[in-house]
Amino acid sequence: MTAGTLLRANPASKFLFRRCLASHAPLPEKDCSSITPPYSALVKKLGQVRKLLNNRPLTLAEKILYSHLHDPEKSLAGGGQIRGEAYLQLSPQRVAMQDASAQLQFMSAGLGKCAVPTSIHCDHLIQASTGADADLQRSIVSNKEVFDFLESAARKYGIEFWGPGSGIIHQIVLENYAAPGMLMFVPDSHTPNAGGLGLLAIGVGGADAVDAMTGTPWELKAPNIVGVHLTGKLSGWATPKDLILHLAGKLTVRGGTGRILEYFGPGVFNQSCTGLATVANMGAEVGATTSTFPYTSNMRAYLIATGRGPVARAADEAASQGFLSADEGAEYDEVIDINLSELEPTINGPFTPDLATPLSKFGSFIKEQGWKDEFSAGLIGSCTNSSYEDMTSVADLARQAKGAGLTTKVHTSISTIGVQVPFLCTPGSEQIRATMERDRVTETLESVGAVVLANACGPCIGQWKREDKTDEDNAILTSFNRNFKARNDGNRLTMNFLASPTIVTAMAFSGKLSFNPVTDKLVLPNGESFKFSPPSGEDLPSAGFTPGEAAFYPQPMPEPQPDTQVVIKPDSQRLELLEPFPSLFSDGSLELPKLKVLMRVKGKCTTDHISAAGPWLKYKGHLTNISENLLITAVNDEGGEVNVAFDHDHEPSQPPTDTIPRVAKRFKSRGQPWALVVDDNYGEGSAREHAALQPRFYGCAMIIARSFARIHETNLKKQGILPLWFAEKSDYSRINSGDIVETIGLAGLLRGEQDAKIKVKVTRRSGEVVEIPLKHTMSSDQLKWLQAGSALNYIRSQMM
Repeated sequence: MTAGTLLRANPASKFLFRRCLASHAPLPEKDCSSITPPYSALVKKLGQVRKLLNNRPLTLAEKILYSHLHDPEKSLAGGGQIRGEAYLQLSPQRVAMQDASAQLQFMSAGLGKCAVPTSIHCDHLIQASTGADADLQRSIVSNKEVFDFLESAARKYGIEFWGPGSGIIHQIVLENYAAPGMLMFVPDSHTPNAGGLGLLAIGVGGADAVDAMTGTPWELKAPNIVGVHLTGKLSGWATPKDLILHLAGKLTVRGGTGRILEYFGPGVFNQSCTGLATVANMGAEVGATTSTFPYTSNMRAYLIATGRGPVARAADEAASQGFLSADEGAEYDEVIDINLSELEPTINGPFTPDLATPLSKFGSFIKEQGWKDEFSAGLIGSCTNSSYEDMTSVADLARQAKGAGLTTKVHTSISTIGVQVPFLCTPGSEQIRATMERDRVTETLESVGAVVLANACGPCIGQWKREDKTDEDNAILTSFNRNFKARNDGNRLTMNFLASPTIVTAMAFSGKLSFNPVTDKLVLPNGESFKFSPPSGEDLPSAGFTPGEAAFYPQPMPEPQPDTQVVIKPDSQRLELLEPFPSLFSDGSLELPKLKVLMRVKGKCTTDHISAAGPWLKYKGHLTNISENLLITAVNDEGGEVNVAFDHDHEPSQPPTDTIPRVAKRFKSRGQPWALVVDDNYGEGSAREHAALQPRFYGCAMIIARSFARIHETNLKKQGILPLWFAEKSDYSRINSGDIVETIGLAGLLRGEQDAKIKVKVTRRSGEVVEIPLKHTMSSDQLKWLQAGSALNYIRSQMM
């Protein structure tokens, strides 16, 4: 079969011919009409906002948010306290989607076209195994049903489709869609990566993306604004990654919740655009709503280098009007001062991204913990660190090492273990891959033993076919952003330490966690010693970027093809249509029905715990199948066991304890709605919407927490689950599995009583009854979602 015949038979197969069709022409200037923000309209609306706020100085984040208000007078009525209090109704300019869940929800809305420019990206289903080409081809074959669905849905609704192998969604957004002053959504927690170009890019759930796609104003409680004042200049081995690793140690995983991080000061202007994107990307690890920076000359240079000169020229004009920076005298809710000249490389982990240790103290830290002074793999890339600057800096170290006669182990597969460690590299996009190849960066890395993987998330999201260290203690070093247990390779015992790509690379030649490339030397085979020099890279390629394979790039703003058939096979194990969730108030009551408590979850419970990634990602379009992983790594506070729940009403033929998904399914089969009691920062981590869809699918109606992570709390609200907060955190231990809980005061909230208080009546299995006061963050619109059964139910009813 010829290439042309294969393309006609299966459009997704075009990605198999990447290398033989690659082009090396520098990027021409693009048609930017669909990606240039309407600056004049935004500035005009901001003038209206200033009058409502008595012309007080505004931060950059406020300017971008308020200029995208659907109705400024409604959101800012009264001119009182806005930050942390008011609910903003916002109209974003663009949406990017990563998987089938948002698309399936949009399809059920019944519209024929998206209200804003939208794109679909296929970066989560390419498993890293032996190398880029083989892994990509294997993925296209094994995931054909899903890729075909996404591509046909894109054609039907006029959505730009970035197929498998084109790259990681956040790198593609930065290279193609991001623009200073824009507001955009992506159903992924690392959406803020685009903030490196001076916009507000907010991670949301798929149902939130549907708001934008249907033209429905999106609601956000106005965040507080933290100013991060940067002075000095990075030098030596310190990188932008070290800035955010250091800040994560200061703020912790909860320190950014309900807040936007706005960087300012002279230190900002010393950073590359992609370096700022790295910093913004990992703002998600401290729970921040998003991160942003004032418009800089380096952002302008990046826009021009990526073919977006028209955006740069329009941004120049907007900046001259004061739109793309904070007003003089603008006040922040908190200011954090960081002198970049004093920063040293930092390593964070294991098991949490906020455990920060300066490199100079990391060897001692390892010794104090009693861990082996070795690591089993070094991995660089991911949406956080896969820029041209990252890759050329790493290549500089590789050249130094090769010149001294050093290599990492040359592998026949990426699970091979040798004297040194496997060294895996993930380019962020086809543009980065092609430019690396042209400039011999790939050749340099491979010459010292690196395995270059496909342009995809790969091991960062758990798509790593790792065949060694499957059930034993080991450590890996990565330039990724997140390091929760079992996230990368499925092994709960793997300790993932986060560092800059250059630190990971240099340490890979040693294989020891205690090696400090800033101060230490390596002993060469001939007995001589070798010390790395601080690495240097190129922010932008001197010969310009090259796009690579043209087939990866979609037609901008395609027209919908309504006759396109979007096929989901009735017996598919990968895709299924979403059925609307029923309202829990169909009997006319304004209180939730009596709920049985399924369990009390102990400690850190991220969205990885609630809905694991890795091999489960193949079921993202099939709610029934993926729900089988519900909370399977969560810890039950009653007994301390993982993936164990009690069924106090079990039938004689059933065991009294079972896995959490099985007990949840028992409740569902009995028609018993249920509740969860959870710990602090519940739902931390990925924006993974399935962590809300799955409990709702099994019958969860309410979750009571010591505290919630922002995106997950909103996802629960969107799917019709009531999230409530303990007024006193110590009350967490007063509710047990098997207890019956009933809401008191919810009726008042639903009737619009502003001062209504809410609590739960708890009937214990002993018959004892107690009442526990709670708090809520439900807005008037969110209460409508709850009453309708889900936000999508409510949107659909309004359209009808």
